[in-house]
Amino acid sequence: MTDLLAPSGTVHWIGAGLSTGSGLTAVRDAARQVRLWHRGVERAEESLARLGLSGSVAPRAFTRDALSAELAPGDVVVSMLPTSEHAELLRLCVGRGAHFACTSYVSDAVQALVPAAEEAGTVVLAEAGLDPGIDHLFAHSLVGRARAALGDGPARIRFTSYCGGIPAVPNDFRYQFSWAPRGVLSALRAPARHVADGVQVTVDRPWEAATRHTVLDETFEVYPNRDSVPFIAQYGLPPDWRADTFVRGTLRLDGWLSAWEPVFTELRGGDDARIAALADDLAARYPTTVDDRDRVVLTVSLDVRTDSGEHWEGGYLLDTTGDATESAMARCVSRPLALGVGQILRGGLPAGLTRAARGAEESERALAQLAANGVAFTRNVPDPVLSARAVGNRAIPVCDQ
Repeated sequence: MTDLLAPSGTVHWIGAGLSTGSGLTAVRDAARQVRLWHRGVERAEESLARLGLSGSVAPRAFTRDALSAELAPGDVVVSMLPTSEHAELLRLCVGRGAHFACTSYVSDAVQALVPAAEEAGTVVLAEAGLDPGIDHLFAHSLVGRARAALGDGPARIRFTSYCGGIPAVPNDFRYQFSWAPRGVLSALRAPARHVADGVQVTVDRPWEAATRHTVLDETFEVYPNRDSVPFIAQYGLPPDWRADTFVRGTLRLDGWLSAWEPVFTELRGGDDARIAALADDLAARYPTTVDDRDRVVLTVSLDVRTDSGEHWEGGYLLDTTGDATESAMARCVSRPLALGVGQILRGGLPAGLTRAARGAEESERALAQLAANGVAFTRNVPDPVLSARAVGNRAIPVCDQ
């Protein structure tokens, strides 16, 4: 493996959509220069004006050739594009000796390029947003705290992690699209694997496994998403902890299942052409506009009961609403991403693949930074002065909204 490529201080932020928020300001403050790329330069200029960055971040009209012409060794490319486009950008970065960052899960196509990135000295930062991102930080923190309280001996655990972007003012459809409807529908058509009653379960239609989930005094509808099982190891659960429940999933407003039944009927049919047409129709009928206020809710909890009778229970809750400057989704995605980009700019990440959450200790540091940078959440953990057998918890606001 070659040495890490020295960061140049220039950042190319690709995409000025609904997930580009005040994290871009933090990147501007940390970088020598920043360019915001979008399909049309006008949209980039509008985003910069909204964020108060006109004149300090350069707008650009994005094409691969245009980016390639300006990309220099040590630059950082931040992709806010769909996952399917990340591999092409990463390939360009490896070829030009630049670094790469995104908020998405690591696709097979990106994973295949990691050896070449390591050899080239290129940093590949992924899963550095909200979900995936902050949810991982919460999980690592809870596992670390539970292990510190109870040790690694035999225990049974219940772990749940649910995240959703929902309308701040509920509509009849119980949803507004803050990202491409085709992506939302595609996710609903993908099988989901999780642990229920101690057994691994795969559901072909995730919404059919939906349950009601109460957060404080509010009821939501939640369902499993993707494959939860690999995260048992990724979150560092001790081998002797046996999962009765382990699920990572999606959160929706109460009433979503009923409101979406016509959509589910189309999804059950599986006709790609009809589903594509449905996605276009939904995009037109239920968009999130600049005048709408969105809400992000992320709730992560861990319950551990040892074979000797000890009990530890803790959780995190992030519940925030957008404002006139930026959406809640943009805030929660772009600010943790900005922290990761800052690490790249300082030369603090190794060549090759790095996920934003890297164990309990690193996650605690990252959460403290997020709290200091305006990402509000509440931690609910056992009082440290009480015995691990105590069940009573206390809510600690880590950062005021």
